Amino acid sequence: MNLATPRILVAAAPTLQRHGLLATLQELRPNLFLSATADAYTLPARLRREAPSLLILDANLPGPPLSTLVEQVRQAQPRQRLLVLGGRRLPLSLRRHLVDMGAGALLAKQATPEEVVAAVEQLLASSSCVQFQCNPVQPSGSSSSLSSRELEILQLVGQDYSTSEIAAQLFISVRTVDAHRRTLLQKTGTRSSVGLVLHAVKRGWLELG
Repeated sequence: MNLATPRILVAAAPTLQRHGLLATLQELRPNLFLSATADAYTLPARLRREAPSLLILDANLPGPPLSTLVEQVRQAQPRQRLLVLGGRRLPLSLRRHLVDMGAGALLAKQATPEEVVAAVEQLLASSSCVQFQCNPVQPSGSSSSLSSRELEILQLVGQDYSTSEIAAQLFISVRTVDAHRRTLLQKTGTRSSVGLVLHAVKRGWLELG
């Protein structure tokens, strides 16, 4: 294996979803070296031994509590890039703790393979993080001016709300939310919600909280 080849370790139970994720990653990013484990208890030792470029961790992996496991990950590899799947349905306090512990991205369990791949690419490319909790601020130094409504929607996208949930939250139609989301993608030149949030954090359009 080429030493420059990014190593991805997927820590998840051997479900069809895990197999599908591995197959999609291999198909869309054939340059990746992929491995998997379902043993949370030996994960820290494996991280020390292998030092993967990115750890994809299923929040529902059987074993120690998720917060404990993430702390063990940090002790084993303090600079480990970490993507947590299933973050959307976790308690608010736990999601905040994961962010504080340096989880680079928290994706919903039902995130599409393309969204997972986009998050993987972003995390491998930089140390920038997709944080679960974001607060909108007025864009500065940007050629693309966002409306107050677009900022509201951007905040909710940053918290992983679905289109229908955003519509209910803001008392507007799903079609209107879709239109705003398309506009946000066009203005930022991004192709997915993950890319949009990463772009917004980098530009200061979302303030981490």
